[in-house]
Amino acid sequence: MTNAGFRWRTGVVARVVVPATRWLGFGALTAGLAGLIAFAEPVHQTEALFPPESWHNHGSSIVEAPNGDLFACWFHGSGERKADDVRIEAARRASGSSQWGPRFTLSDTPGYPDCNPALHVDSTGRLWLFYPTILNNQWEGALLKFRVSSDWLGQGPPRWERSEVLHLSPGADFTAALAETLPELERRAATNQWSEQTRREVHEYLSAAQTHATNLLYRRLGWMPRAHPLAIGDRLVLGVYHDGFSFSLMAITDDGGTNWQASAPLIGGGNIQPSLVRKRDGTLVAYMRDNGPPPKRLLTATSLDRGSTWGPVTDSEIPNPGSGAEVISLRSGAWVFIGNDTEDGRHRLSVWLSEDEGRTWPWRRALEEGVRGEDSFSYPSLIEAKDGMLHATYSVHRPSGKTIQHAAFNLDWIKATP
Repeated sequence: MTNAGFRWRTGVVARVVVPATRWLGFGALTAGLAGLIAFAEPVHQTEALFPPESWHNHGSSIVEAPNGDLFACWFHGSGERKADDVRIEAARRASGSSQWGPRFTLSDTPGYPDCNPALHVDSTGRLWLFYPTILNNQWEGALLKFRVSSDWLGQGPPRWERSEVLHLSPGADFTAALAETLPELERRAATNQWSEQTRREVHEYLSAAQTHATNLLYRRLGWMPRAHPLAIGDRLVLGVYHDGFSFSLMAITDDGGTNWQASAPLIGGGNIQPSLVRKRDGTLVAYMRDNGPPPKRLLTATSLDRGSTWGPVTDSEIPNPGSGAEVISLRSGAWVFIGNDTEDGRHRLSVWLSEDEGRTWPWRRALEEGVRGEDSFSYPSLIEAKDGMLHATYSVHRPSGKTIQHAAFNLDWIKATP
């Protein structure tokens, strides 16, 4: 997704990269041999879900079904928020198969664009789909929705048992946080070594945010998901963001989606599209796309109360050009980051590995690297499968067309840096 204006500023060919004698085939791995060989060798496989095409395909999300199938979705159409033909499509890759099945429509609101899907499989095996319908062809007009299905295995689209609007009502703490934080941001902007034009744009953005915060409709619309939600016992925490305010908050439910509450906002220099990870001590960490001025870094904040309130938004060491990223915690406790680790451009998509909960990232490897200004690899979604393999989907945009790519790899591949 591209920015609309100044956000904070005011605004099919598969390939396998493993020794041929050691590649056992993805089907064999998922059939149980993975446990026997314990991924002793680097494994890396990629393929497109469908051939590149001229229509827009972007913003994918991937999950693993209880039966071992992979399930991915993305939004597809002649454009993004300004194209009313945009819908959410999906495809499956059956357990043991090396091919993705045919595409099908997962959600389509006739006459309106549906964008930015985020998938989740809960502890009972149900599939959740979170997405916004754009009411006025502007991101600020996003209406946040969710659907739930218990009958989604097999072929074709799920049978949805729930399809609801996720009503999110940021309250008094929202406006109080703005009143407290925005003046400090303006002070920092005034003392930063930016151009006069940048300082002026920052001032305009901050003034507009304070005005919009008093408008109930503006602050209740416009919230959109991006990365997977995080389940903590009976609590589900969905990271959402607002392109008008250019910051994030959490949509939280403790009763299976019957009621939702908004967390305190995470206000910083243009922090959007939060990805959530949980430390061993229970601390939540949000990693967020940098929509602000330089230095361009993935932004971060922490919560000590399961996502209800958040500390200051600060820069991490991970470069970010203004593009979606995801950080996940593996069953081993290791963390994996996937995103564009540049300050300018989406021509490289990389994975980083940390074994100390993000304090250091000693292993780094590019999944894709292309020509700056021509090739774009972005908006990744990442999961750890039951067999320990990592699976990512991401947008591939080249002059020849656009598709969604799938990559399967293991930790040994990340560590075997060329």
